[in-house]
Amino acid sequence: MSEPTFATLVSRWYEENARDLPWRKPGVSPWAILVSEVMLQQTPVVRVLPAYEAWLTRWPVPAALAADTPAEAIRMWGRLGYPRRALRLRECATAIVERHGGEVPDRLDQLLALPGVGTYTARAVAAFAYGQRHPVVDTNVRRVVCRAVAGEPDAGPATRPADLLATEALLPAEPAAAALASAAFMELGAVVCTARSPRCDKCPVESTCAWRASGQAAPAGPTRRPQRYAGTDRQVRGLLLGVLRESTGPVPRLRLDQVWTDGVQRTRALAGLVQDGLVEPVGDDSYRLVGDGPAVPLPDLTR
Repeated sequence: MSEPTFATLVSRWYEENARDLPWRKPGVSPWAILVSEVMLQQTPVVRVLPAYEAWLTRWPVPAALAADTPAEAIRMWGRLGYPRRALRLRECATAIVERHGGEVPDRLDQLLALPGVGTYTARAVAAFAYGQRHPVVDTNVRRVVCRAVAGEPDAGPATRPADLLATEALLPAEPAAAALASAAFMELGAVVCTARSPRCDKCPVESTCAWRASGQAAPAGPTRRPQRYAGTDRQVRGLLLGVLRESTGPVPRLRLDQVWTDGVQRTRALAGLVQDGLVEPVGDDSYRLVGDGPAVPLPDLTR
């Protein structure tokens, strides 16, 4: 009998140890998986969970979100960060309604053509929603593959074509097994093969890991300097958006001026929100969330 493959070992570990997350439950819709993947971009799971549940309660299908306003998408996004993702997700829902009858497409090329859906998200939806065989490569997967196969402690800051090829080579030929392995690789990197202080004694492939065999230590510090938040334009933008989210109508500039004392920085942050399509001027000197008005009528595909 042949030895279990890398993917088999990690998949077995995953089936016994995977975190109980709502987007992994049997029967979850492709739309729910797409929402989770967009929300999880640069955002920890613990922050995503309540927003994910609330979002799908309000908009359980793409048509429901497409029929609502951009302003409501921004409001529901809350403080997840990078709020343009809320607009991209609504644009994506609109495209799904207009191009695919309200159903998330299962073809990779059609997923890639949706607004705001990139290489990683398209492959993740194809694999996790439709059980297809695609290399789903995020930071965690790159680190696992780089360590286990190449014997290097760190995979670098960005995904390269070589990362996709290296990951695909580890996937089983059978699509459903490959989709399971993709989820397993990701989970292993998230909870065991972490960037620092990896739990190698808990790893299902410790005995065959090239990096472990090399005796190299994990990086002593972060490979990238953490981004400062306090006092930055990002913080000011968040404060301005907070006021606008809580309002049911246009907000006078004088009210927005109260959120931050530095007038130059405040003006720059507000202009950035307008430029990013999150906020729009109203009248002489008031602002509101973009599209904070009547919903756009679209075909009712929820029945």
